Amino acid sequence: MISIIIPSFNETYLERTIKDILQKAKGDFEIIIHIDSGEMPDIKDERILYCVEDKPIGMRGGINYGLDHANGDYIMKTDAHCAFDEGFDVKMMKDMQDDWLMIPRRYSLHADNWDKVDTLPIKDYHHLSWPGVRSAYGRSMYVVDWPKRTAERFNKPEYMIDDTMVFQGSCWLANKKYFMEHVGYLDDNPDTYSSFSGEQVETGLKYWLGGGKIKVNKNTWYAHLFKNKKYYGGIETKNRDYKRDLKNKAGYAWYTKHWMRNEEPNMKHKFEWLVEKFMPVPGWPLDKKLWTI
Repeated sequence: MISIIIPSFNETYLERTIKDILQKAKGDFEIIIHIDSGEMPDIKDERILYCVEDKPIGMRGGINYGLDHANGDYIMKTDAHCAFDEGFDVKMMKDMQDDWLMIPRRYSLHADNWDKVDTLPIKDYHHLSWPGVRSAYGRSMYVVDWPKRTAERFNKPEYMIDDTMVFQGSCWLANKKYFMEHVGYLDDNPDTYSSFSGEQVETGLKYWLGGGKIKVNKNTWYAHLFKNKKYYGGIETKNRDYKRDLKNKAGYAWYTKHWMRNEEPNMKHKFEWLVEKFMPVPGWPLDKKLWTI
């Protein structure tokens, strides 16, 4: 069974996401919905567990709640504004391995046309930015789309299930036992990652550097609400998540130093091993001596 974890914060499209999962999933599953703020959807189904918090505990806390209550051998985390391929769960499990963290191919979703997804640009691959250039996040690493790698490996049979350096974070599948042994509950300390930032960095680097792998599976897909248009999370804005991310700049700075200085315990590989594995990585200097912070 797959335990599908949905952390939610004032999500206008949570109900649509739940209905999409109930309609599209074809295997054995349960849905664990942690509502940090907002109303509980009026959907009754014995496979759904709701938790509505009195005081917000953040996205990381919501994921940890799901991990605590998951009954499945596999866990899947998804954002509360996503649509899915028919039988996405069965298609992912067909090729799943226990030490993999698997990401479906990602399309864009428009809130005013839920049943239509954009076919381009497809976002199969992501990389970490080089922190040597100052951005809105300061001199910190963050996740960047990798369109060149997506184009070079687009629908080639040998790359339909392929390694990706990191992932966007809105949907992933993992073996629960392996995840808890190698990642565990997400760090929600306000002095480290904070309650929101870097979930995909913490999870992804603990997989790669701890001996696991991150795989993108292009044989199925999900669609994540398009951020740069009028609607996102029911609020009229250019990019709500981006603005919320900027409030957590200290978290970005902390995890950048933490990982690049190899401060995480129990890792089988040093951070530079991952950069070398995927070189050339956009923005990263060829001179390894410059990979310091």
